[in-house]
Amino acid sequence: MAAYLVVRVDIKNWEEYKKYLNVTPAIIEKYGGKALVRAGEMVTLEGPEETRRIVILEFPTMERAKEWYNSEEYQEAKKLREGAAIGEIIAIEGIE
Repeated sequence: MAAYLVVRVDIKNWEEYKKYLNVTPAIIEKYGGKALVRAGEMVTLEGPEETRRIVILEFPTMERAKEWYNSEEYQEAKKLREGAAIGEIIAIEGIE
């Protein structure tokens, strides 16, 4: 069953954050993941206005999503984001 990651990122320094963006997609792909949504036009329809960058990723399984997140490659990539952005990642199992 697929797993979906909802990523919310508050970017403080775009120039530094771009370093993270340059390496992360290949790591996601290596673990079978793909981006479904990557910060397109966004409108808050209910609740407080969302101003963070929103990304939705799909992985073939929750296990693969966890393997990606805990991988040495991604943990190194996360270091590139430090100081440039504050991220939140939520993994949700899909339905059949």
